[in-house]
Amino acid sequence: MATRGSAQARTQAEHVARLLEDAHDGVQVELVFVETTGDRRQDVPLHTIGGQGVFVKEVQRAVLDGRADIAAHSAKDLPSIEEPGLSIGAFCARRSPADALIGRRLEQLPRGGVVATGAVRRRAQLHAVRPDLEFVELRGNIQTRLGKVPDGGAIVMAIAALEVLGMTELVAQELDPEVFVPAIGQGCVAIECRSDDAAVLDLLRAVDHPATRRAVETERSFLATLGSGCTLPVGAYANHDELHGFLADPDSGLSLRRVVALRDGEESAQASALALDLRRAIDDG
Repeated sequence: MATRGSAQARTQAEHVARLLEDAHDGVQVELVFVETTGDRRQDVPLHTIGGQGVFVKEVQRAVLDGRADIAAHSAKDLPSIEEPGLSIGAFCARRSPADALIGRRLEQLPRGGVVATGAVRRRAQLHAVRPDLEFVELRGNIQTRLGKVPDGGAIVMAIAALEVLGMTELVAQELDPEVFVPAIGQGCVAIECRSDDAAVLDLLRAVDHPATRRAVETERSFLATLGSGCTLPVGAYANHDELHGFLADPDSGLSLRRVVALRDGEESAQASALALDLRRAIDDG
């Protein structure tokens, strides 16, 4: 199994490896650690070096080259269009999709308080409810980021990352994912393999979680409709019966959040329609 070498990625991969080994007698999983562009370029904001995809390309290449049979990714890092030659064989059961503040709660932040986050989506949503806040860049591994809580301020992190490492006691405030809409696929680990590897695809069915697959595929349809060239702050969150979509325009300051009730079998079409509706509204100002 190819994976990034960070503590979070390693722990996620080890968990999936145990699930596969428990599900299939005789299967043993060896981890292959890969450094990605996103790991190497921690001195610049993510959106300036490619944004989505910068944490997955080299890991995917390990599978395409035959150095690994499968690849483990945080689903939120995967582009909405599948890599040619690869298929997502499993969406593992989702952890919390929500973001959290570390340091101070939102209402505890003073006027002009500082929040550190590298995500334009998080900045746009926090700015919508607290336009007085100041934002600074935040990159690095989890331990590095936890050491950068501004004096009297906060950082924003995915709760799932803290769950993986057993550090949820650091959460000052969980942000409601229906209000602060998370990244597409946040909290889920996706497992890729070669599209023509029927044996491995069959093995991965044991760790595929149907409810998570439905939710994340719905969110990915929302993102795919906006297109790979969309650089606007975007988020989507599908729960059991609703899809929450978010889109913003940093230049105008306009941010929109809308929700639709999901119908079985129509989720992809509904996600696409919601994405188009939000994009038109943003373009119309």
